Order: sequence, then C-alpha cells, then structure tokens
Amino acid sequence: MDINFDLAVINGLVYTAKGQQTIDIWIKDGRVAALGGPHRAPEKINAHGMLVLPGCIDSHVHFRDPGQNYKEDWTSGSTAAAAGGITTVVDQPNTDPRTLDARSFELKLDLARSRSVVDYCINGGPGRIEDLLKAGAQALGEIFSYEHSDQELQRILMEAERVGMLATIHAEDGLMVKERTEPLLGRSEPELYSQARPAAAEVAAIEKVLAWSKHLHICHLSTSAGLTRIMQAREDGKPGKRVSCEVTPHHLLFNVKDYREQGTYLKMNPPLRSQKDNDALWNGLRNGSIDILASDHAPHLPEEKTKDIWEAPAGVPGVETMLPLMLFAVKRNLIRLERLVDALAAGPARIFGLSSKGAIEIGKDADLVIIDPKAISRINADLLHSRADWTPYEGREAIFPKMTLVRGVVVYDGDLEVRPGFGLFQGMQKAL
Repeated sequence: MDINFDLAVINGLVYTAKGQQTIDIWIKDGRVAALGGPHRAPEKINAHGMLVLPGCIDSHVHFRDPGQNYKEDWTSGSTAAAAGGITTVVDQPNTDPRTLDARSFELKLDLARSRSVVDYCINGGPGRIEDLLKAGAQALGEIFSYEHSDQELQRILMEAERVGMLATIHAEDGLMVKERTEPLLGRSEPELYSQARPAAAEVAAIEKVLAWSKHLHICHLSTSAGLTRIMQAREDGKPGKRVSCEVTPHHLLFNVKDYREQGTYLKMNPPLRSQKDNDALWNGLRNGSIDILASDHAPHLPEEKTKDIWEAPAGVPGVETMLPLMLFAVKRNLIRLERLVDALAAGPARIFGLSSKGAIEIGKDADLVIIDPKAISRINADLLHSRADWTPYEGREAIFPKMTLVRGVVVYDGDLEVRPGFGLFQGMQKAL
C-alpha cells in the first residue's frame, strides 16, 4: 500500500466529475493525488456525514487594500472568504491607488503576498493594459462603463482584445444615469436610487460593449432585459464571440421593496430591481444562462452606509455569506447542487483560466470545503470576519462550512488555522 500521501479526507460524500460519491480523497504536495483506494497517510480528516465540495472561487471582490484599509484589507477579507468556503478570490482594481500599471499591480501583489490566507488573483484596470498582462493580471476590470465615454470604452476594449485579455464590464450607461439622476437630486427616498440607474442603462451598456468586443464577461447582471440581450448575442452565433456573465446573491435575494426595511444599507451599483428581475435571474442561474455566481464583496462601515442616499457609498459585504446562503437555497430546492458547484467552482475556473482549481480531480489543487448539510444557522454579523461589521443578510438562514482547505491545508475550521501570507498568487493562466 502507498504510504506517501500527506493527508486523507475520508468517509465524506464527495462531489466529483462523476457525481456525488462516498470516496476517500488522498492528498500529496497540496494536490489531489488519488480518489479512493487502500492508501495510507499520517493525517486523516473524518468527513463522515459531511458533504465535500471543491473550493469556491469568488471572481469579484473588493478588499480595499491598498487604500481604505479601515473597511477591509487582505487579511480580514481573505479570512472572511475562508470562513465562507471561498478558497480563491479575484480582487478588483478600484483601490487607492487604482491598479492601472505594473507599479500599482506590484504594490497590491506585495500586500496580498504578506496578508492573504486564501489563494488569489488580481485584475488590472483600464490603464497600461499590456504591462498589466505581463505583470500577471487575471483579467481587465471590472471596467466601470459609466466612467468612460463611448470612444474611450471602445478603445479600451479594442486594446484588451488585441493583447488577448478578458474584459470584465460593469454595465451601466453613464449618460443615461446622469440624465435620470439629475431630476431626483432634491429628494432622498432610498428607492429613488433604482430609478436613477434604470434597467435600460444596463441594457444600453451591454449592447454597446457587445458591439465592440468578441470576448467579454458581464459583471453582476441585475435585470431580466440584460440577460435577454446576452442570450441574444450568444444565439447570434458570430464566430469567435464569447460572452459570459455573473449574478450576485444580493441581486437574487433583494429587490426594491427591501429599501423599506434596510434603506441606504442596500445602496449598490447596479441597484436593486424588481421581483420580476429576481425571478428571471434565478431562472438564468438555474438553467446556466448566467454562468457563475460572484459576491461583489464591497465593504463599507455602518456610519458610511447611513448617509443620505446620494452620499452613502454603494456596495454591500458578501464574500463570507455567498456559499452559505446558496447552500440553504439548495436545501429549499431553489437550485440544484450540481448547478451551484459549477457556478461557484468549475465555472469561474473555466472563465478566468484557473486550470488547477474548480474541481476535485487528480492533479488539481486540493481546495476543499467540508459541509454538514444539516447544520442550518442564522447569519449574525457579530460572527463574521469582514471589517464592515454588518451584513444585509442578518438573521437569514444559511449553512456555513465546517472546514475549508486550501492546497490540502486546513485554513479555517471555526478558527483561522494559518498565518496571513499562506495564500498564493495564481498569476495569469490561459483561459479555456
């Protein structure tokens, strides 16, 4: 019998490419080395009665580091990720300074290397695109379409396409948002924010970028009409056209009626939509029209979120609660487990070119999440790890992981078990 394995996860119901199997996972040098078989290892984790899933990839987080570290930094954000079953994150470029060139990229990379407890990628912003690609940027963006003129945005997309870099788009048309916002500025009802940034602004921006680029990823889709436009682009079947998209838990679980209870805490970009949009997004996620889930984790402190609707910053925390909320959605038969695993593991790995991640397969990183499917609890901000110190999901039912492993090492099991800096930079790998 083999005695060269480092760790075994035994007796669990494991989610593999062949479906769920009660099979032992044998780990060597941080990778899955065998599935099943009469082997030996000096350490074992008994996952009896547990579900073992591939580690999740959150392809859209804002860890605020460098810059606004009082809201979040790589240590607090990545600890929250690990506690929520996220083993790899993709950080966005709108920090201070923005990640627009090789120098700012290296600054952020140095911070992540010393602070992150999970593996990570770093996106570059619409600056020196070729230099960012060479530095290891995973993708370009999120590109805030409303920050650019049509001419600028088209130039950015053409440059990304020239160097072979995936462009990820925050789709809201800036001119339309400006026109809708100005007449409302004398009022302060929170629900006005959704009127100021209407569904039509998302659709208009999607239509423009689809016309200008062949390879796109649309971030945090929020509308039924936006999803319809993406599906139409796919059905057109133009050679070389590749369009993927993501949805967030907050655009699935909240709508404009929820402003009544949480007010400016639910200010986000794009804003909350209707119940009809919720339903369409759920259907799109279930049938695969929406490729993946991402949290758009955007932490702000409570005292910032209680300002006037026009002054409060946009965004909500969510990296730690995404998988737990969606596991409870599986329990409620809102989504199948296999679709959830694809949306949180295999799908992000495929879109963002993370070839060693996304599945429990021989040769891939041993990124694992061990879950007791019966352990339903209620979300409590006091038990979460983000510096935001609040959650829009307070009191909601969820299923949190019992244990999270990154490359065969337990990083979280109710407590943080590794030091900051354990996480590894994944760099740019070629997308499939």
